[in-house]
Amino acid sequence: MREIFFALDWSAQPLYVLLGVIVLWYGYRFLQARRERSMSYFELERDLASRSQSNALTTIIIAIQVVILLVGVQLRAVPFLEAERDLDTVEAAVAAEDVQDIDFDTPTPGPPDPDAAVFDQGTPLGIEADIIVLTPTLTPTPVGTIVPNAPPVEGCEDERARLEVPANGQRVFQPIVVRGTAFTSNFTEAKLEINGPETNGQYWVTSTVDSETQQVTDIGQFSPAGYEVGIYEFRLTVFDITGQLVASCKVNIYINDIPRTPTSTPIAGSGQ
Repeated sequence: MREIFFALDWSAQPLYVLLGVIVLWYGYRFLQARRERSMSYFELERDLASRSQSNALTTIIIAIQVVILLVGVQLRAVPFLEAERDLDTVEAAVAAEDVQDIDFDTPTPGPPDPDAAVFDQGTPLGIEADIIVLTPTLTPTPVGTIVPNAPPVEGCEDERARLEVPANGQRVFQPIVVRGTAFTSNFTEAKLEINGPETNGQYWVTSTVDSETQQVTDIGQFSPAGYEVGIYEFRLTVFDITGQLVASCKVNIYINDIPRTPTSTPIAGSGQ
């Protein structure tokens, strides 16, 4: 079915020319039949002219309807199918890079060797211990599966509007907590907006942030339920007390269906 729409888009230009010629020809036939009907003196000739006039008008209407159909295919169907095809390609590439599960078998350690050397436990920490204890830096929690080669972000270099979750290129298939910063002088509100196949090319407000925050924290929630599968622009906008847009951050997300639950890998029992 997808190939039919792409074929119509590919042959749209010659079809427009052909339909234009048909409309012009049958428009001429319509005017000619109308003139013949007005000049006829016999009832049979008038009936034939009226029938020819009706046929020409019907053909013109059908041609116009086909033109409208082609315009709809080019403006609505083909862009959606191209985005869906690109998403399928990206998903296939991501699936090809997935790591396959292997059997996890942890061997049971043997009893300690009594003849093993005893290692020095070191100097215990105390007042006179000259030891510096380093505190490890916390590793950021992953935000989810990131699709490579996503379109670039826009406006996120401004600290007043930043998004940490969702990240650019993130696959979203269930409700997520939106994290980021949203603040400005004379702050009044911030909005979380989305734009994609389901929104007819316009930004829809998914939620409103009433209080500003200068540190990365939870600022809202987003649920992909009700949205078609595809690529969407997810945007955070910050407004001041005059209603002016002072900062924004736009990332790209991939809304997917909920993936199938993978089969858990059996874990071997201890000592096996």
